Formats: sequence, C-alpha cells, structure tokens
Amino acid sequence: MNLNELENKTVLLFGQSRAFSADEFSAQMKYHKINLTKEYNEDVVLVVDGKMMTPYEQNNSDKLYEDKIAAKFTAIDSLEKELAKHIDADTLMMSLKLSHDKDRLKDFLTNSMISDELFLRLLKMYKWNGDNFFDTDENRDVSAAFIVRFYKNIERNHNVQYAALGFMHLISQTKSEKLIEVMSYLEPIQQTIRLGTNEANYKIISAISTNYATPKNILKMFIKNANSYIRTLIAMREDCDEEMQMHLLESDDLKVLEALSYNSNLSKQVVKKLLFNESFAKNMAKNLCLDDELFEIFFKNYPNEVAKNEFISVDMQNKLVSCHTQEVMISLASNEHIDKKVVVSLLNEDIKELNLALYENSATPQESLEEAYANVLNHFALANNENTPKHILELLAKSEDVKVLKSLAKNASTPIDVLYQLQLDSRLERAVKENPNFGKHIMSENIGWEV
Repeated sequence: MNLNELENKTVLLFGQSRAFSADEFSAQMKYHKINLTKEYNEDVVLVVDGKMMTPYEQNNSDKLYEDKIAAKFTAIDSLEKELAKHIDADTLMMSLKLSHDKDRLKDFLTNSMISDELFLRLLKMYKWNGDNFFDTDENRDVSAAFIVRFYKNIERNHNVQYAALGFMHLISQTKSEKLIEVMSYLEPIQQTIRLGTNEANYKIISAISTNYATPKNILKMFIKNANSYIRTLIAMREDCDEEMQMHLLESDDLKVLEALSYNSNLSKQVVKKLLFNESFAKNMAKNLCLDDELFEIFFKNYPNEVAKNEFISVDMQNKLVSCHTQEVMISLASNEHIDKKVVVSLLNEDIKELNLALYENSATPQESLEEAYANVLNHFALANNENTPKHILELLAKSEDVKVLKSLAKNASTPIDVLYQLQLDSRLERAVKENPNFGKHIMSENIGWEV
C-alpha cells in the first residue's frame, strides 16, 4: 500500500479504527489528504474493513466484494501500519509538547503500530505524576504496552505485562542500550533510587545493573545515586573500568570494596589500594587476571589463594609446585584450569591427599584416571569426576561403597543405563532424579518422570 497513491482520493471505512483512536485516525488521514467516507460512492478507491463492524456493514462489505467493484479491499491493520510508518516524529513530538495532551500521548504509547524508536521517544515525555508503574489506570496501560512491545515470547507469559516482574525480565532479555537507558530514567525508577523504597523496582534496577548492554553513563549514575547493593553488582562486572572502579573505591563502603576484590579485571591502582585488607587481598589473589608483577605480589604472601586462580599461567603453576608446600599443591591440584603437564608433575609427588584432589579434577588426563582405578582408595574421587572415562564409571557402578554409588548418581557423565540401574536403590533414587543429565534424558524421551 502506498499512501501517496491515495492522496486526494476517497477511502471507505467500515467499522472503526483499531490502533489509532477515531480522532487520531481522522487526523492522520487528513494530514495525508485522504478523504474518508462511511458510504460507498463511485469515488471510493479503497474499502477498509475495520474493527467492530456491524452486521449491516459486514453485509455491505461482502456485497461490494461480490459485485467486483473497481476499488481495492484491505483490513484496517494494513492501513494503520502504513499510517504509522509515515508519522513525522519531530512534528508529533512538538505538537504533544505544546499541547500537553496526555490522552493523545497515551493513545500513541498504546498504539502497537508505531515504531519502537518512536515509542521510546514518546515514553520520555510521559508524566507518571509521582505514581508507580501500575498505581493508576493510565500508568498501568502504558506499562503494559511497554512490556508487551519488548518482552520476548510474551504469548507464553502474557500475565507479566501487569507486573514489575515483566520489566525485570525484559531488561534481562534485551540487548538494546537505548531501551535500558530510557527505562533507567523513567520517573518511578528515579524515585526509587532517590527514596530507597519499592523492592520490586529495585529488582528492575538490579537487572539493569547486571545487563552487559547497559550504557556506561547509566552505570555511573547508579554508582553516584543508588544504594550499596547496586554498587556491589556494578563492582563485580567484568566491564567495570578503572574510572568506575575508582568511583566505587571512593565510597569507602566495605561491602562495595569486598565486591571489587572479586573482580578479575581490577586496575593495578585499585589493587594496591585494596591490599590493606587481608580478606580483600586473598580474594584478589584467587580472582585477578594476574600478570607477572601481580603474581609476585600475591605469591609472596598468599600462595595458597594464588593456586586456586583460574588465570595463572603454566610458568606460574610450576613456580607454585616448586615451593613444595602441600597445602599449596593441593589447592593447585583442585584447580580445574591446571595444565596437564603440571598434573603429571604433581602426581610424581606421590602424596595421597594430593592424588585424590587430582583424581577428582576434570582437568586430569583420562589416562591418569584409568591408572588410578587400580587402587580402590581412588574410587570415590573418580566417581565424582565428570572426565572419568565411561567404562571406568560403569565399573564403579559395581562398587559396594554407597558413597561411591551416590557420587556416580550425581555425576552428569554417568551413562544413562547406569543411572537407571542406580535409581532402583532407594538410597540413590533422589540423587539420580536430581542429576541434570538424567533430567534432560527424561525430557527428551518424554517419559513423564516425577521429580
């Protein structure tokens, strides 16, 4: 449909407009110089079936179609979609700003035909009058329109359009920086930040704080104005840059500082400022992406924590082994990011506790796990290890040690046929049913197992 082709021509509308109010529909048609009529005449070039057509109108429409008149036929949705495409956003925004017509603004916000971009621009103009999202009929309608527009798979969970949970979910789903920014500056959200009230809105703010599409300016605004909990969420973001880290550091809030100490990407300036607290220092030793300088700082005082760090290089791992401290080596043996050559080096130490930690670690090569099966003392560790070869897990199912069997029942790598066998034992039934791999199997086979 081309609106330009309808200019100075007549359109017959049966029933009513759907997305636009009657007045707005007439105004839009007039703007495009399209004549509107309710009765057929020879000037009519388009017949439109609207909503709420009377039986009389339906009969007339059917008769005109059967008579094969020259005019074309269409549904109201097609015409309104075309009208929405041609809305001059700047002119509309200025008109609404000058008129202060809240009803007209609300009509546009609840119009599903307008673009997402225009919707977000208009939403910035909407006045919530100090009320929350669902406190008044007007606010509820606008909020529902927002949620329905952006919530993924709304048809599966349509009730969320009338709950703050809907906003929280759609913020968690979206990758749109613009949507998040508009949401963050809405009056109910800003009021919650300012007054520290409304738990439901704070869940929305939490979702914004943890979404990696959230623009930096919004995060900085939250750091400045939101409560301690929101700052801790931002402090643990991987993309929390040095500027934000410094602002968080200035808060002197111990909870925020502790959250920072778990961040793997702290700047060295911030790291050195947090070293005063031993607990923070240990957290950083375990979680930081360590370069050689930082490794030396933490290796000297907190080698056991460094051994648990997933980012340590092979050279760093070898240096930890060379200190020959059993506690440190056991921590390293439990590190799922340990290098295979380092595993072999630790196995050569031939220390019982160290070996057990290695046999339970999925990073340990399968050939080492196969060799370990020869010693019954290693069976419990092997039963816990998802990297244990399938045939070893099947052999372990013959064990008479209930601890070994329970570990097998929980192990996501345990073969399905073994799990079926284990679930016959009442002591293991619950563990099998809670095994994620078994649950996926039941769902895929559509067996209808009760969990």
